[in-house]
Amino acid sequence: MPAIIKRLTKLGTVAVDSDARSLQEAAALEPRAGVYTVSNTYRRTKTLLLDAHLDRLDDSARRQGFALGFDRKLLRQALRKMIMESGYSDARFRLSVSAQAPDEALMSIEPFQAPASEWIQAGVRCMTSNLARHNPAAKSSDWMHRRRALEAARPAGIFETFLLDRSGRLLEGASSNIYVILDAELRTAASGILAGVSRMILLAVCEKIVPLRLEAPNIADIARFKEVFLTSSSRGLVPVVELDGEAIGDGCVGKTTLALHSAYQAWVEAHLEEL
Repeated sequence: MPAIIKRLTKLGTVAVDSDARSLQEAAALEPRAGVYTVSNTYRRTKTLLLDAHLDRLDDSARRQGFALGFDRKLLRQALRKMIMESGYSDARFRLSVSAQAPDEALMSIEPFQAPASEWIQAGVRCMTSNLARHNPAAKSSDWMHRRRALEAARPAGIFETFLLDRSGRLLEGASSNIYVILDAELRTAASGILAGVSRMILLAVCEKIVPLRLEAPNIADIARFKEVFLTSSSRGLVPVVELDGEAIGDGCVGKTTLALHSAYQAWVEAHLEEL
């Protein structure tokens, strides 16, 4: 089933002719000079913090040197209509804006598949990379294209690639944020990252579960990592049990991670809104 792509203009929506089978393939149609955001719907037409996604899109555009000009109300209406006409139970969508056409938005949707239960129960395996991001606080289309090389280089069974700075500090994932339980604290980078919308949720729910320190953990301390997990809008919270071939803690999903996952899911359920 191909991805559905439409362009929102001031005159309405225009279908984009494409045989892309997924959002990943559809990304090839998008210019490097631009910004984007990705999320998904729940129970077909409910979204989570869509305005926060659009606020970050606006901030990313300013950091890239241009200003967005599309109407948010019209975008919501057009996106809802696309989803209703698609017949998808739930949809994963990407909203992209080119620096050359800041008054328009490219809307791409595909069927959304919820995170696999085994990811949560057994955790996933990840790796690190020294690839640096330019202007990491901006969700730029250029990074969307550059990270495809990271994704293509992952060995089979590797779920995500985390980025290290020159000092070995764990900053963020190629498309996620990363967290480490170390010395009974939750540690995550304070800067040099894209502040994900899912990260905002995690930081809101963690205060009653584990002390927070906004400081990037160093890969040199991996032997002392008790638990590791990531967050992203489409995947929620996913435990990590192996990093660069080394088991995290006892190699099983930790109690703190599971408690945070439950709190995260409850927060999501309480804050869904209609498109």
